[in-house]
Amino acid sequence: MTMSPPLLLLGCGILQKEIRFLMKKNGWPLETHFLDSALHIDFDKLSLALTTALDRHEEREIIVFYGACHPQMDKILDSAGTFRTEGQNCVEMLLGPEQFTAELEQGAFFLLEEWAHRWERIVTTTMGTKREVIREMYQGDRNYLLCITTPCSGDFRAKAEEAGRLVGLPLRWMDVSLDHLESVISAVLARKRGEV
Repeated sequence: MTMSPPLLLLGCGILQKEIRFLMKKNGWPLETHFLDSALHIDFDKLSLALTTALDRHEEREIIVFYGACHPQMDKILDSAGTFRTEGQNCVEMLLGPEQFTAELEQGAFFLLEEWAHRWERIVTTTMGTKREVIREMYQGDRNYLLCITTPCSGDFRAKAEEAGRLVGLPLRWMDVSLDHLESVISAVLARKRGEV
């Protein structure tokens, strides 16, 4: 009798350190396939990377770690016979909807460690290299960069300060636990187990 392969968690690599930590902590029998965390800035590239990965693993039982990062996200996943984690995006999954919404309403633009290390490339890819244009876009409706650290984060203070200077926004810092992220992944695992 052959054993079926473990469930595959396919998704954005933005919180892969946190997800791996939770896998170890909870003994979740998962394999992972993480995609580039900057794909959300280009819908065509995101769609291609996601559909390619889903096709590559079509024989596997898959759950997807993504928010509504593509306008056709749920349609793409329906076509592949799977579904995603609950939440608008990775930050909401990390903070919880109430805290996420409260910070958004105060004018936060969220900065996670993974993005801080690649910030200039991500920003200039989407907005060009003219600093005044970049600042105008970010300062139009955002008041601060909210730098979020988790128990898995390294020290990205210098990179966050560079990001703040590029967009012309002050920094605020928030330490968050992995409790809400853990509940989101637990929920998608329970849903999948109920289906299999």
